[in-house]
Amino acid sequence: MSEEFLGYHSEWNLGSPGGWDYQRITQEIGKEIWNRVQSLSGLRLNLIFDHPFLCPVNGFVEMLVNAWRIREGNNPGLIAVMAEEETLEDVTENRNLVRHLNRIEGVRSVLLAPHHLEIKNGNVSYLGKQVGLIFMDFNTNVLLDLHRKFDLAPVLQAVHEGRVINPRGTEPVNSKGVFEVLTDPDKNNLFNPETVRRTPWTRQFYDRKTTGPDREEIHNLIEWTRKNWDNLVLKPERGYSGKGVKVGGKDSDVDNIIENALKAGDYIVQHKIPLNLWGEMIPEIDMTEQTLRLKQFQTDFRCLFGDGVLMGFLGRVGGIPTNVGSGGGVQSLALVDENDDIRDLTDRINDAIINLGFEKVAEISKFQNNLALENRFTYLLGPIKIALRPRLLKVSQMKALEKYCRGIWADCLILERLWKSGKLGIKTDIDQEELEIIRTQPWNGSPAILASDGLFSFGAHIL
Repeated sequence: MSEEFLGYHSEWNLGSPGGWDYQRITQEIGKEIWNRVQSLSGLRLNLIFDHPFLCPVNGFVEMLVNAWRIREGNNPGLIAVMAEEETLEDVTENRNLVRHLNRIEGVRSVLLAPHHLEIKNGNVSYLGKQVGLIFMDFNTNVLLDLHRKFDLAPVLQAVHEGRVINPRGTEPVNSKGVFEVLTDPDKNNLFNPETVRRTPWTRQFYDRKTTGPDREEIHNLIEWTRKNWDNLVLKPERGYSGKGVKVGGKDSDVDNIIENALKAGDYIVQHKIPLNLWGEMIPEIDMTEQTLRLKQFQTDFRCLFGDGVLMGFLGRVGGIPTNVGSGGGVQSLALVDENDDIRDLTDRINDAIINLGFEKVAEISKFQNNLALENRFTYLLGPIKIALRPRLLKVSQMKALEKYCRGIWADCLILERLWKSGKLGIKTDIDQEELEIIRTQPWNGSPAILASDGLFSFGAHIL
């Protein structure tokens, strides 16, 4: 395992990962806030906020445009950004993606709901104009639900023609249950050792026998989970935004938690990654109580990548889980010199902010909030929270993450081959109609944006 950074991935997202433009906005705001902190505190550190990997939307746009041009050649249609109708006005990231695309010469993009498409002269079209490529901001189970409501024949034709990114064929590998394959001692030799070492022990959760984190025999997984709950996590196999996630040591009613997980079905049980490893001390201001203090927050580090290409990162911060959809927030990222001590610099930044006192930091916080409002920096729950200081890392760590992501891409292709050959070895409970959609657009390494959500330390974790 690379020692450039510590930690594990908690889950992957191969369906329609987000965050690529939120980090761009976070970087712009974070840089402004850092300049104010420096000006008021007198602290002078060389922090770099402008590295390409800290603006992943650019790599994502490049991937979309390249895929569109290869497919469409000299007769290009629209690039459609497709989202559920109720999110079209609220999800700033998708609105911005259309703007980014439309800045490119020769490209025209639109934001639309799935039922806005039509078939004209045999072609998938929007307002009479052919659609060349679609980025779909939801998974196939949602597509199927909408199809039952609206009859989305044009969207299904686009899937069949290979016009949808991410390809629907990524969906079986998008299940969190595939981590069981990576932690199965009989199968994990098929995969990159770095991927395997960073995968927490995971098992599909139902009444069964299996092997435990130390390869010990587990005769009854349900009872074993009950007895070892403090060190475990239960989560839906295909959930998002942290919905349904229950964490040992935080959520204590284990009997009720287990009963609900079994009733819902399609849950996994996973070894809990130690909280201190992915926790950092960050200044927190409370406007109501008029207090300023250091508080432990949990930090999440999303890597966004394609085939051999690292697009960039998203820094998230909050509680457990850190997902923005569960009330978490984001954090700017800043590069430091290779010879710098990240823990020491983090402590110095924390001290500088705390020593400014409540009144000055309150002004900084208000300025930060105004910048967020100017950028419509919101998600489904409303304004997105932003940490008061950046998270620090080095170029060498980014290079190690780049190699790590290449390994995951290759391993996901292995998982897809196992699934298609019927040798995956885990339950894949997919609706038959959904399965038919998935099979019309196999992935096979075609253009896609994948995400790995890492609970990592770059040197400033809680000791």
